[in-house]
Order: sequence, then C-alpha cells, then structure tokens
Amino acid sequence: MNQIEQLTEIIKPYVPNPERLKNLNPDTDFIKDLEINSANLVDIILDIEEKFEINIDNEGMEKMLNVKAALAIIDQELAKK
Repeated sequence: MNQIEQLTEIIKPYVPNPERLKNLNPDTDFIKDLEINSANLVDIILDIEEKFEINIDNEGMEKMLNVKAALAIIDQELAKK
C-alpha cells in the first residue's frame, strides 16, 4: 500500500461525503474539497503520526492542508528516522 492509499484510509472516517474521496489527488484540499473540519484535521494529523510513527511539529501541522503537503511532511519526517 503506497502512502496516498494509507493517507486515504486515515482520512476516510472524517470525510462527510465519501464520494469526494474518489477524486483524491495531490491537490485535494482537506477542508475545501473533502469538507473536513479543523477539529477533525487535528485528529487526522494525530492518526498520521501514529500510523507512520513520526512527530509533526506545529509548523508542519499548519502546512498540512492538502494531500501533497501531507505526503511531503510525512516523507520529510520519515527521512529523519
């Protein structure tokens, strides 16, 4: 399973309209496109940290607004291990 598939599994429970996940791509915005609220975005970040066994700092959290940014931050944190 690649990272985008893993990310999809993590965000799926937080997406009010699962149909929107069908068009998931690097430019998909979590809030605008998937209608994930900011409280759930924090939960997603915590789930990502747990899944990938990484720690995301506040700066990373603020940038994690779309799929591309999330994958970049995951890669960046995994590279530190």
